[in-house]
Amino acid sequence: MLEEKTSHVHKLLEPDARIDRSAEVNKLCDLIRETSFDIHKFLRSGHLEKVYENALAHRLTKLGIGVIQQHPLDVCDEDGTPLGHFCADLFVESRLVVEIKACRGLVDDHVAQLLGYLRASRIEHGLLIKFGSPKLQIKKYILDR
Repeated sequence: MLEEKTSHVHKLLEPDARIDRSAEVNKLCDLIRETSFDIHKFLRSGHLEKVYENALAHRLTKLGIGVIQQHPLDVCDEDGTPLGHFCADLFVESRLVVEIKACRGLVDDHVAQLLGYLRASRIEHGLLIKFGSPKLQIKKYILDR
C-alpha cells in the first residue's frame, strides 16, 4: 500500500508544463490534508503539538515529500533588511508553511500568526492544522502578491 501511495504522490507532484505553480501547491495541500486525516484517525486528540508535527513530517517524508521541521524563515523589512526570523512548524517543498496546533479550537491569534509568517517571509501559501480535538480542522490561506 505504501508503494501505491508513493507512486500516487509522485504522479501528483510531477512537473507538468500545463499546470501552474498554484495547482501544484493545491495538490500538495490535498496530500497534506489526507495525511493529516490519517494521523488524526490513528492518534486521535490529546497529544502535544510536537507529536503531531513529528508524525506529519515522518509520514510526508516517507512519501518522498521534502519537509523541514522548525525551519527558520527570515523576516525582512520592505527594503529587504533582515529583522529576525521565526521557525515554521513545517516548511514543505520550499513553498508551503504548515502551522500545527494541538488545542480545542482555533482562535484569531492562530490565524494572525500564520498570516504574519506568510507576509514576513513572502511565502504565498500556508496551512493551519488543528489536531487537539475530536474533529480535525484544516484551513488553507493564500496571500495575494
